[in-house]
Amino acid sequence: MSKKDTRVKRNTNEISISFLDVISCGFGAIVLLLLIAKSVDSSFFQTKKHLILSNISATQSRLFEIRGEINVLQESLRSKENQLMQVRKAVANLEKDLMKRQKNNSIFFDEKNQLELAQQSLTDVMRRLSKSQKKSNENIIGGIPVDSEYIVFIIDTSGSMSNFAWTRVKKEMINILNIYPKVKGIQVMNDMGDYMFSSFSKKWIPDTPARRKAILNRLTNWAPFSNSSPVEGIQKAIRQFYSSKKKISLYVFGDDFTGGSIGQVLKVTDKINKADGVERLVRIHTIGFPVHFQVEGGNLKTATRFSALMRELSYDNNGTFVGLTGLE
Repeated sequence: MSKKDTRVKRNTNEISISFLDVISCGFGAIVLLLLIAKSVDSSFFQTKKHLILSNISATQSRLFEIRGEINVLQESLRSKENQLMQVRKAVANLEKDLMKRQKNNSIFFDEKNQLELAQQSLTDVMRRLSKSQKKSNENIIGGIPVDSEYIVFIIDTSGSMSNFAWTRVKKEMINILNIYPKVKGIQVMNDMGDYMFSSFSKKWIPDTPARRKAILNRLTNWAPFSNSSPVEGIQKAIRQFYSSKKKISLYVFGDDFTGGSIGQVLKVTDKINKADGVERLVRIHTIGFPVHFQVEGGNLKTATRFSALMRELSYDNNGTFVGLTGLE
């Protein structure tokens, strides 16, 4: 054997021995670990297991407690929400009540302004009539010319008048009859032109004490249908009773006007109450009763329209508008 072959064989033996050493060490280590593992007391693992289970149990208990607290809080929240809903409803009701009160206040101030306007209008009319009065004081009583020989009463017989002003209506009729102690003829119609006595339709009622008494007695319970508009009665009286040979005065009693255009009424009345387009055929006087200004829930709009219409109608037809201040 050569020297070279001897060297190769030696290296191979060394490698084989190293490999076996490694295997032997590894096997020994495994055996050693097994011996150590068996020597460790198994109670350690039991303790750990017990602690872990205890923690899980405690966590579950706490979880149940938290869920209970959540239920209580949710119930409290629902109660608070119900309370909040009730508060919101109460606030909404208060807001509605406030709006209603504000609306009522607005209506009150509107009515107050209309009343002041109506009073101012009446004051202006009285001033204007006072300045333009051409007749002597001997022929004027209470601001009303009393030079007529025939008088026609046109009385609003609507519910507002008959229910609240009828006593004053009768009193004013007596006053007017007293300032005309003797005339040639009397007539009584309602605002729609219906006669108090159908037997005297289109005719004059003779002026006698008995006839005057009969008129006042009939007036007590006289209540034909009315549309709260004196226009029909005024125009009918002018057409049926005008005579160029007679001095006639109309006395209109009313509290409101529910008709149409005031301007149209003035225009039509102006047309039919002129002789030769100049001279007025009859005087038109008005007694205004403040029913809607003094009775709760009165219609101030129609009452103001009545004042506006009749003050112009009276002024244009040589008459006087008298606005009463009470119903007693």
